[in-house]
Amino acid sequence: MAEVKTSSARVDLHSGKAVQVTEASPEAPISTPGRRPSPPAVSSMSSRGSGGRSNGSLPQTKICQFKLVLLGDMAVGKSSLVLRFVKGQFDEFQETTIGAAFLAQSVCLDDTTVKFEIWDTAGQERYHSLAPMYYRGAQAAIVVFDITKPETFERAKAWVKELQRQASPNIVIALAGNKADLAERRLVDFEEAQTYAEDTSLLFMETSAKTAMNVNELFLAIAKKMPKTDTQNPTHAARHRGVNLQDPDAHSTRACCGGN
Repeated sequence: MAEVKTSSARVDLHSGKAVQVTEASPEAPISTPGRRPSPPAVSSMSSRGSGGRSNGSLPQTKICQFKLVLLGDMAVGKSSLVLRFVKGQFDEFQETTIGAAFLAQSVCLDDTTVKFEIWDTAGQERYHSLAPMYYRGAQAAIVVFDITKPETFERAKAWVKELQRQASPNIVIALAGNKADLAERRLVDFEEAQTYAEDTSLLFMETSAKTAMNVNELFLAIAKKMPKTDTQNPTHAARHRGVNLQDPDAHSTRACCGGN
């Protein structure tokens, strides 16, 4: 049975601790009114002369867990990107993040389940001093800017410099030019951002949390860059499968690898 687990938390700025809420959405059998539920199927195997192996054995799947942080100026759409990725939703009037918010989502990548522990940080300048406690130890970061506001692109460059100077030396950094649905109001050229990303060895995509453009693709590209070292018990993978981002019709709340 596959299930998707989505976790969320808010950070208490006084205690510095995250209060986490976990919701599980397992696939459950559906009972039809007026009909008795069918008994579970029982697989049998002859004890004599079979020389076989037990039925229903699950393939071993690696589970890799990584800390990912989102950075960027206020109102560039960081929280909207995370909400679209984790829950497949978009809120036109997304509340401003205070301090930081925590969510988690897993993606299936061939024989590996990549679990992202996502820290969505506040973009207001008064919270800048808190940023190092969130990107410290992170294996990946997404630096977000708004393609309609050049000043957010310059701020993104400053975040990249800070990460390259103070974060983990092997951190994977992605640059996201968000609000691509507002292309008619664009003030940051795609070529300019792409050239900057190439010069600084960043992943780069333009995204739209509103239309879901390149949101899953961005996290998939990051997942492919991460080292595939098994960090959890393989049997855990059968119960905690995430969304398959290689399926173009996938949504964040849909289980992959055989789930519905």
